[in-house]
Amino acid sequence: MNELFFSDIQSIASLLEKKEISSVELTQQLLKRIDDLEPSLNAYITVLYDDAIKQAESMEAELLSGNIRSPLHGVPIAIKDIFEIKGSKTTSGSKIFEHYISNRDADVIKLLKDAGAVIIGQTNLHEFAMGATTENPHYGPTRNPWNLKKIPGGSSGGSAAAVAAGMAFGAIGTDTGGSIRLPAALCGIVGLKPTYDLVSTKGCTPLSWTLDHIGPMTRTVADSRIMLKVMADPLKTNLLNLEIKRENLNGIRIGICQKYFFENMDQEMKRIVNRSLIRLKELGAEVIEIPLTGIENALEAQKIILKSESYTFHEPTFTEHPEMYGKDTQFRLNSGRDVSASQYINACHQRESFIRSVLDAMNEYKCDVLFSPTNCIPAYDIGSVPPEEAINNIFQLGRTPIGNLLGLPAITIPCGFTDEKMPVGFQLISKHYEEGLLLNIGEVYEKSEEWASYLEKNDAYQVEKAMNVES
Repeated sequence: MNELFFSDIQSIASLLEKKEISSVELTQQLLKRIDDLEPSLNAYITVLYDDAIKQAESMEAELLSGNIRSPLHGVPIAIKDIFEIKGSKTTSGSKIFEHYISNRDADVIKLLKDAGAVIIGQTNLHEFAMGATTENPHYGPTRNPWNLKKIPGGSSGGSAAAVAAGMAFGAIGTDTGGSIRLPAALCGIVGLKPTYDLVSTKGCTPLSWTLDHIGPMTRTVADSRIMLKVMADPLKTNLLNLEIKRENLNGIRIGICQKYFFENMDQEMKRIVNRSLIRLKELGAEVIEIPLTGIENALEAQKIILKSESYTFHEPTFTEHPEMYGKDTQFRLNSGRDVSASQYINACHQRESFIRSVLDAMNEYKCDVLFSPTNCIPAYDIGSVPPEEAINNIFQLGRTPIGNLLGLPAITIPCGFTDEKMPVGFQLISKHYEEGLLLNIGEVYEKSEEWASYLEKNDAYQVEKAMNVES
């Protein structure tokens, strides 16, 4: 049975449609699995036992009557606990919202429910999404399924761990500096950050209005395609082309910029990422060097925007009750207190200039996508980074922040494991609304490496071995 928990959404949807398993039975078994593994992983803040069963019963009745809403119909999905779910508490990983019960669904939750997804629970996160490790001072740290001593990444670490450990068939995360892509890479799954504003942020506690993105976290690239179709703002789906698929990468030009993206990398991880680049070339892609200027200034501008906007949102509560925040979150908010209006405005101008320069370079070099590592050094041990240093974690662990500054779609795809059996991912960034191209490249690569089969057959053993659970 355990291999079923590591199946992809496509396979589960087929089993449900053929009535080889019921949504109720699947949900019940998954809830049992969550109960078994939660003491080890702490991936969830709230498990929606009763609501999930009720949803599954409703979806099962519709399926038996011949009504199938989407490939997500009756499939249990996890939600980062930063989205409002009607009738359920939404903590945002904080004690401040510990008892907050929402009277509405976030836009993306409504779309998922309309598609027939079963919301099975709300996953752990770094407090208010302000960190890259998911070491939550209020609800405890989430642990990486591949090594329980290690962080899963963040801030969507609970979502990544839940999918990687077979505790959900997909999950929703947020990404402001890499909070979908970094934990996805560290936990060995796929993470997609769509184009800015393609997925509505209404009903999601903000971190930075300028940089926040919402996207799917899944076991395969094809599953990200399934979830994105459901999650995308219906008014903007006409901007996407998600239906065309490719058999190879002939004609695709992949740009690499050694500066920043490949600097200060763990050498073992660099070899793994470079091996995936060679595979992309073997599949037909042309790899070219592309110069990107102004990266350092752009990253500094991003930090200013992020800390200024996060402080602005939290200022009333933080001014009155700073003690209710965790130590690293206090440090982050204090760093945004003294940002001046001119600093913020200049940073916004710097961002706009950088977006133009990157797109100009991609056009000049006829570059379809940019390639880089996702995680560039191994996952930290839990508790190894003091609160005052945690503000830099996202910039040290990965090469994801630039994707948020640009607002361009980006995806991370598993590409191997270190000698210590820790996952490594590579990142692709494309132009606005070219998610279809990212998914195409990812699916061709994934198929060539047989990742879907590997994840189903190997993760079921390796992940549970790491957690000392019988497979």
